Amino acid sequence: MKLSVFGLGYVGCVSAACFAEEGNEVIGVDVNPTKVEIINSGKSPIIEDGINELIAKVVKAGRLTATTDSEAAIRDSDLSLVCVGTPSNQNGSLHLRHVEQVCREIGAAMKNKQRRHVVVIRSTMLPGTVQNVVVPALEETSGKKAVADFGICINPEFLREGSSLKDFYSPPFTLIGADDEETVAAVRGLYAKINAPVYTTSLKTAEMVKYVCNCFHALKVSFANEIGNLCKALQIDSHEVMHVFCQDTKLNLSPYYLKPGFAFGGSCLPKDLRAINYKAKELDVEVPVLSSILPSNRLQIERAVDMVVESGKKRIGVLGFSFKAGTDDLRESPMVTLIETLIGKGYNLAIYDRDVSLARLVGANKEYIEREIPHISKLMRDSIDGVLGDSDVIIIGNQAAEFRTVEERLRQDQQLIDLVHLFDGRTSSENYQGICW
Repeated sequence: MKLSVFGLGYVGCVSAACFAEEGNEVIGVDVNPTKVEIINSGKSPIIEDGINELIAKVVKAGRLTATTDSEAAIRDSDLSLVCVGTPSNQNGSLHLRHVEQVCREIGAAMKNKQRRHVVVIRSTMLPGTVQNVVVPALEETSGKKAVADFGICINPEFLREGSSLKDFYSPPFTLIGADDEETVAAVRGLYAKINAPVYTTSLKTAEMVKYVCNCFHALKVSFANEIGNLCKALQIDSHEVMHVFCQDTKLNLSPYYLKPGFAFGGSCLPKDLRAINYKAKELDVEVPVLSSILPSNRLQIERAVDMVVESGKKRIGVLGFSFKAGTDDLRESPMVTLIETLIGKGYNLAIYDRDVSLARLVGANKEYIEREIPHISKLMRDSIDGVLGDSDVIIIGNQAAEFRTVEERLRQDQQLIDLVHLFDGRTSSENYQGICW
């Protein structure tokens, strides 16, 4: 394939060299004539082990050239990679002038081109940028329409400085965000020799995935540092602690808890977070990441309250209020907090949870209900139908299998609020609201 790579900074330089190594004819494009000259002489404008040798190899083979002439690069290529920088403005917003300028140049060059061209964005940009900045710039200057006349794609890079060549050839996955199969097929072809899973998504999803990855990496670094600071104050070897922690790939380093939904609860997480924050205060150690977790968790409960308030209805049904399906444990259940908040706001509630039936409870949980929340026990119904008949808004509070048939039993005027993603593949619509999907 014939490629043009716009922006010969770190990402562009590595991308141009690696795609040329894969057998493609690559034209590097940059406004800086010095970078162009360096590459055409068979050298690298960036410093990293292996990249100088790779560029020398592909330039000598005639598979990589560089130019300042964007129009010629578009004319002589089938697909363009946009790899220009998106630095921060003072307020944290992105400086997109370079991206927009490159897209306008590409669009102008596509105007008189007969063949369909594909524009691939490698630059890191916030969700909606392709739709609101990139596509308008391309369409305005080319006189053509995205998808119908040219392809548009987000193909985020996951290259770490210092190990970019290794990362290029051995990525965790390849992500292609596009709205038409022809564009997906063209970009997928670039990675035919790369042994890694390929995921195809919408444009906005691909834009967001890149940010999620980087934010989570930053969170992990900060988390590990806070644990390290606590361990030092306690005279514990932090590296030994984190080494053992990382051996758990079932829960600690896994997808298990990384599923958007309602607040956490139960007998362990809230209690242990409070304890470790208290200990940090005793030791005079600042732990802003750890100390923000419980307030963030509380905000998710408030978000659910707001969803009920926005419904404009007063009769509320709750299906499931133990903190996890299949248990009768109500200790620090966020559903209990939600229920008590709604009661305090004057809502009429009807509640059902098969595992929290008063007739079946014994011991601590029975005592907890009778002592701490007797007002809630009076609102409980014996069946799902008992709740549906007395409610205009239904809240799904846990993933009990018996709740999966609820949606088909609703009246047309009833609204469903799903806090646990019980129905796979659903997103919010008129009568169905997911808490964060």
